[in-house]
Amino acid sequence: MIIERSAINPRRDQDYPEWYQQVIRAADLAEASSVRGCMVIKPWGYALWESMQKIFDKMIKKAGYKNAYFPLLIPLRFLEKEAEHVKGFAKECAVVTHSRLQADGNGHLIPASPLEEALVVRPTSETIIGESFAKWVKSYRDLPLKINQWANVVRWEMRPRLFLRTTEFLWQEGHSVHSSSAEALEETLNMLEMYRIFAEEYMAMPVICGKKSDSERFPGAVHTYCIEAMMQDRKALQAGTSHFLGQNFARASAIKFINGEGVEEYGWTTSWGVSTRLIGGLIMAHSDDDGLVLPPKLAPLQGVILPIFNESSKAAVLEYCTALKRELEGDGEISMEVDERDLRGGEKFWSYVKKGVPVVIEIGMRDIGMNSLCFSRRDAIRAGKQQCERNAFVATFRALLDDIQVKLYARAMKYRDENTLSIDSEAEFFAYFRESTGFAAAHWSGDPAVEERIKEELGVTIRCLPFGGEGEGICPFTGKASKGRAIWAKSY
Repeated sequence: MIIERSAINPRRDQDYPEWYQQVIRAADLAEASSVRGCMVIKPWGYALWESMQKIFDKMIKKAGYKNAYFPLLIPLRFLEKEAEHVKGFAKECAVVTHSRLQADGNGHLIPASPLEEALVVRPTSETIIGESFAKWVKSYRDLPLKINQWANVVRWEMRPRLFLRTTEFLWQEGHSVHSSSAEALEETLNMLEMYRIFAEEYMAMPVICGKKSDSERFPGAVHTYCIEAMMQDRKALQAGTSHFLGQNFARASAIKFINGEGVEEYGWTTSWGVSTRLIGGLIMAHSDDDGLVLPPKLAPLQGVILPIFNESSKAAVLEYCTALKRELEGDGEISMEVDERDLRGGEKFWSYVKKGVPVVIEIGMRDIGMNSLCFSRRDAIRAGKQQCERNAFVATFRALLDDIQVKLYARAMKYRDENTLSIDSEAEFFAYFRESTGFAAAHWSGDPAVEERIKEELGVTIRCLPFGGEGEGICPFTGKASKGRAIWAKSY
């Protein structure tokens, strides 16, 4: 079967930003809300988020964290306690200043009662959680304290884009308190490694782990660590961050404990989070010109069965398909669906291609007569449909899903490797980003003025100082000594 036209218009190579929006629309993931900068996450998009949440929640709990929930509204004075933190988020904050509404003389509703203190709609929760931690932590015996929250946050975005940057988005944020700097730093890196595992093993999205430069670190943190992924337009996406907060927030919130020697000291804290931005990353890492492509480990459905029948054959075909569904689902780790909707076969088929379902199976009376089925792999949809004997398909279905998962990761890794370049001269660096884009591994002396100049002139930033990237060299921008190469890229 040769497919000449793509399902998504425009293609990636024609208009990447519009292609991204059209994939979201074709997959029925989300749509813009009437509230500026906000989105409505539709059932298929939310099912994908639930799949991510379910997997990662197990990982978090295995690491010793318990889920809790904290207020959406944060008193302004809480943010003011940590000066660098409030400065970093000030431009993104939404502020509640009044309670109640009343009608004016023209029947319009207006705010009625000014609040005694302004409340900030949660941009992140370090300060409000710190207030509770200060009450919960008294002794070294209370440590480590590990809490996670699944919540929504609000950051006033100037240029919103579905999943990537929205005024309101969903996320998880983990917070911990420790008795020593070393333990808190170890926890920070442990959670970053958890993000790497999730990104690579479940999202099939290769990432680079490293430390943020000082200009890119989380406001109020001592160190910020991140995972960075390459999208198919060769831009970087920061997919997750983990912050070593030192004692900065502990001092601001008075999180103190009596140590083993009976001396009072401040705790050492961490925070870390990922959000629905991961869905945007998943779209841009794997999808093609026919729509969304989902790795089997995260897909809400691993496969869908499309029965092909007329009135006389309907009962027999549906019975065969339902029995096959039960066999494929087995112990429940695999989720399948039989689509009985009264739609043309081609329309049904392409709806699941555009939704990214890993395997689409088609069965009619002819297939039943041969005890077989016809299936298509979403990761190789242009290769056409394959015929397979039923029992053989059931026996190898898990292996088929594993193969799709592995190939998606390998394809993304190959793409990143092909578009990553080590650069040792300023002229080559500037030419690279003016003529093309991708990841550049270039030495950097640590001079923030260089960072700022390159950001202004090229729109390129240091994505991270990668782990394992240490190695002395010469910074091509200053001629000074460098301790290692930084990863530079344009980014979302």
